[in-house]
Amino acid sequence: MSEAGPILSIEALTLALPAGADRPYAIEEVTLALHPGQILCIVGESGSGKSMCASALMGLLPKAVRPLSGRIMFEGRDLLTLPPGEWRALRGQRLGMIFQEPMTALNPVIRIGEQIAETFEAHGRLTPAERRERVIELAREVGLPDPERIVKSYPHQLSGGQRQRAMIAMALALEPSILVADEPTTALDVTTQAQIIKLIRDIQQRRGMAVMFITHDFGVVSDIADRVAVMEKGRVVEEGPVADVLERPQHPYTQRLLAAVPNLIPPVRPSVEGEPIACSVVGLTKTYRGTGSLASRREVAAAKGVSFDIRRGETLGLVGESGSGKSTIGRLVIRLTDPDAGTVRLGELDFTGTEGSALRAARKHVQMVFQDPFASLNPRRRVGQIIADGPIAHGVPAAQAHAKAEELLALVGLEPSAARRYPHEFSGGQRQRIGIARALALDPDVLVADEPVSALDVSVQAQVLELLEGLKTRLRLAMLFITHDLNVAAQVCDRIAVMRQGEIVELRPTAELLARPEHPYTQALLAAIPGRGRLTGS
Repeated sequence: MSEAGPILSIEALTLALPAGADRPYAIEEVTLALHPGQILCIVGESGSGKSMCASALMGLLPKAVRPLSGRIMFEGRDLLTLPPGEWRALRGQRLGMIFQEPMTALNPVIRIGEQIAETFEAHGRLTPAERRERVIELAREVGLPDPERIVKSYPHQLSGGQRQRAMIAMALALEPSILVADEPTTALDVTTQAQIIKLIRDIQQRRGMAVMFITHDFGVVSDIADRVAVMEKGRVVEEGPVADVLERPQHPYTQRLLAAVPNLIPPVRPSVEGEPIACSVVGLTKTYRGTGSLASRREVAAAKGVSFDIRRGETLGLVGESGSGKSTIGRLVIRLTDPDAGTVRLGELDFTGTEGSALRAARKHVQMVFQDPFASLNPRRRVGQIIADGPIAHGVPAAQAHAKAEELLALVGLEPSAARRYPHEFSGGQRQRIGIARALALDPDVLVADEPVSALDVSVQAQVLELLEGLKTRLRLAMLFITHDLNVAAQVCDRIAVMRQGEIVELRPTAELLARPEHPYTQALLAAIPGRGRLTGS
């Protein structure tokens, strides 16, 4: 890292929230310095103010949030005082940003290459021919395969990791002095996450950029940071070199966050041997076929003869990269999708062979907790109604169903009064609890949890995992837990099935698989875990 003075200084910055917010300030008296060639990670729970720091730096604050005091000094100017014209000249050229969700940040109806080229066009750089050539160079630099084809593709035609690489190419196009990365690896699988972390680190070192990296993942912090700032409720409570903060944390809040990080040491669980089999999957096969022109008519074998059993009181983890087929298996088990071949049995019931009214009646035996609770909860209905809808559809009187909804809210750790509120009035962790309550409303025998904690910060993640474990034991549920995070799987799963390209390549008890992985792909997944060694207990 350069010994020069800071390239960016945030000085006693306070941002005021509108009246009626949970607290008066989004961030309060925040002071941070970013030096050339340095990666500063800002870490904290949802709502801690870390993304507000990035938004203030980029001039992208919500209209309801206003600077109350302090300065953001960059190249001798206070960024908080810049007029819109100067901001437009600065963004992209001197300050670049990678957003958390590339599918949202990218325009779905414009090809990737055109979106990267827009950066040069907006700043009057290069001729059209030079832009096309530079776009392909950038795509190659960020590791996109077959750049000539990728730049002609639309965002939906790329994987999550490829979309994130395209966002990085856009942010780096004009070689900015500072790169702001807001949760750029959240919800990516471990191997893709490791590739993105290495890519950002390599480009940063090659170009000598300063990077402000926003994250709630301490494994990522361990792998990429030079310095770390920990934020709680809008304040910086601890700041220092990465080794000091992670290995010798001083503030109680930092200590609590680090204690909540899941590791690869599974807890001892009682045996479920002898318990009845609640869910039996035999030979599940599913191939997705494209439609339209011959060029787009390709086949993807998402599941190839997948088989497993889950006993009552047992959690089976389904682990693999994006595109491995694990979410397809979840959808096949719950019959959101029908298989091409194979069977799912729920106890003695042939679920795949059930149709019509019998299928509707059978659905209560298997329920699902979705990855994104905000997308899966109807924003126009009160929480109590959302939970009661399932029982009412199965013939339970409305009064009884609503009473049960309040009981379930208490069971998942929320006040019964939450039944009268709407989903947007809750935090991400609370919404996930509501999703769990809804899934339990029909007293299922089998619960399918599809990435239920992937977007939650570590402390809320720990609470939701503890809740699921307690409910499984108390209600003797069989649970299929789908995740890309082996640290999480270690904490909740009795056995782990590792999927690759539609097939289970290894299925063993959790402790055995993590201690002595046999398949090369399992070994590669374990090796790619961010922060392994320093944070994961391995």
